[in-house]
Amino acid sequence: MSSSVITPAAVLRGLKPDWLSDPKVWRTEVLAGLVVGLALIPEAISFSIIAGVDPAIGLFASFTMAVVISVVGGRRAMISAATGAVALVIAPLNREHGLGYLIAAVILAGIFQVALGALGVARLMRFVPRSVMVGFVNALAILIFVAQVPEMHDVPWAVYPLIAGGLALMVFFPRATKVIPAPLVSIVILTVITVAAGIAVPTVGDKGDLPSSLPAPGLPDVPFTLDTLTTIAPYAFAMALVGLMESLMTAKLVDEITDTHSSKTRESIGQGIANIVTGFFGGMGGCAMIGQTMINVKVSGARTRLSTFLAGSFLMVLCIVFGPVVSDIPMAALVAVMVMVSFATFDWHSIAPKTLRRMPAGEIAVMVITVGVVVATHNLAIGVVVGSVTAMVVFAKRVARLADVTAVTDPDGSGVVYSVSGELFFASSNDLAGRFDYAGDPDRIVIDLSAAHIWDASSVAALDAVQTKYAQRGKTVEIIGLNVPSADLHGKLTGELTSH
Repeated sequence: MSSSVITPAAVLRGLKPDWLSDPKVWRTEVLAGLVVGLALIPEAISFSIIAGVDPAIGLFASFTMAVVISVVGGRRAMISAATGAVALVIAPLNREHGLGYLIAAVILAGIFQVALGALGVARLMRFVPRSVMVGFVNALAILIFVAQVPEMHDVPWAVYPLIAGGLALMVFFPRATKVIPAPLVSIVILTVITVAAGIAVPTVGDKGDLPSSLPAPGLPDVPFTLDTLTTIAPYAFAMALVGLMESLMTAKLVDEITDTHSSKTRESIGQGIANIVTGFFGGMGGCAMIGQTMINVKVSGARTRLSTFLAGSFLMVLCIVFGPVVSDIPMAALVAVMVMVSFATFDWHSIAPKTLRRMPAGEIAVMVITVGVVVATHNLAIGVVVGSVTAMVVFAKRVARLADVTAVTDPDGSGVVYSVSGELFFASSNDLAGRFDYAGDPDRIVIDLSAAHIWDASSVAALDAVQTKYAQRGKTVEIIGLNVPSADLHGKLTGELTSH
């Protein structure tokens, strides 16, 4: 009989990450990190402008967020960096109180995120229905495209053929080979063309100066007083919520794309740790970046933490070592990449006539509302909240209509049995009391709840009201058929919900 011996070397081989044991994976992750690192530069600079800070502040944030989250985050291959949503939240604080208060708010937001993660806020993601998720994805694709429009307005005519050429390269190059990511090929070729031909078009360098050294750690320049805390706390809490919402939604989206599971609790805590570190290094904070994550996961095929780590690392290397070269990259090349990402991100199947004919009207409405709110507010978190609340209302109305009451009178007329079926909760039990014939029924009434379930106090109160109305007429009511959870709830609350 043969036996296999597990050696320490075999154990270590099993613990090796994929990119160490498979050269193809390693190559994919490195090239994906390079593409994302390039794409992060103009994005980080743009978000710095929104927040009203120096471009280096946004670039430092993207570097530290990506590097830290690659280690402590719960979702592999997801990209976290400086984002527009966070920039919008903290911009007023920077305008009114200065950079020191902004940095302090970033650190406090990280602390809030760690606390919320430990309290299990990630579990709330189960209440986000698929229709909201589809609306979220489609709205994201629209926002990514809309964000590119200013780069195509009032620019030299040469920008348009460059964008068209970049799109063509990304569509047709993968048919030849997928060894090198098409976005990287597009960026390199368009840069070579514009530099060699001396074509005057907007470049990355036009967005702002790139940093020439690594960020240094330090404390925010603010008085450590209660007044400072009360000033920054509202902004920090808003940033924490927006950051977690976008990060958890992005993680859920990547889960679906890669058909893998990730720890949302770890991701929530990891986002907090990354923001704390970012704050101490003078960055503006951030969260998961959906557009860059789509470049990394969907376009470049990355699947490990290496690509996330390298995205941040390449970002700093490109800025510090290759700053002059990176500054010459035409914005048209990056616009083409983001346009391709927007088309790849949009769920075209969700708006196909065949799909719309089969989908319930309520779910279509939820998807449209989610898209509309996100596009109108430019805030993915607000859209998800509004969409989820709308979905809950639609669900409640749908379930409420499933509750039914039928009556069967005994042949001798001595009693009547009311059979109640469906889910009894605040919406469905509101009109329950009006389904009984209090004056015309005989003296003995049986309410059979074998086909029903009691969910809340509103339903118990409605049944109490029915019994009270019959009692006022000298008639007796017996409730039968309660399942165990319903019987427990009814037993605890019946007779305790009214003060008279």
